[in-house]
Amino acid sequence: MTKEPAKKGRPTPKRKDAEATRKVSSLAPASSKAEKERQRAATRAARVAQREAQLRGDESALLPRDRGPEKRFVRNFVDSRRGMAEYLMPATFVVLILSIFQVPALTAFGTILMYTLLIFSIVEGFILNRRIKGEFIKRFPNATYKGIGFYIFSRAISLRRIRVPRPQVKPGDKF
Repeated sequence: MTKEPAKKGRPTPKRKDAEATRKVSSLAPASSKAEKERQRAATRAARVAQREAQLRGDESALLPRDRGPEKRFVRNFVDSRRGMAEYLMPATFVVLILSIFQVPALTAFGTILMYTLLIFSIVEGFILNRRIKGEFIKRFPNATYKGIGFYIFSRAISLRRIRVPRPQVKPGDKF
């Protein structure tokens, strides 16, 4: 009383025939050259539109780390003031240029300048973090502050011109 398995109703194909049906011709182009160029142009246009929306601060185009009213508040708070940390990257570049020359006085000046700016930037970052944290907790009592300190410092040390999304407030503005 054992059941026999149902038959498939056709003979097993030869290996050569089975492989031939599976194989896709690697010599044939997947699409025409014009179609590929159109696809590249459309992709490029979509990337440009996405980048412009990010720079504008369009909420739907922002990266997850930049989304939400809390992050907008932090960005506006940081962007509404000028700080020493903003000049850390250009100063590092100047120190790099000064270190090329073999003049000990220039090298010493550059090193002192960079370390001074670094110390001021770190102190300024702590002060800014505490100020924003107090205001953040008042405005968003149910939100978590986790990760905001690094977001503040990374925004504060980048040059105003290269911040993404672009600053929406001017230095000195109240928001």
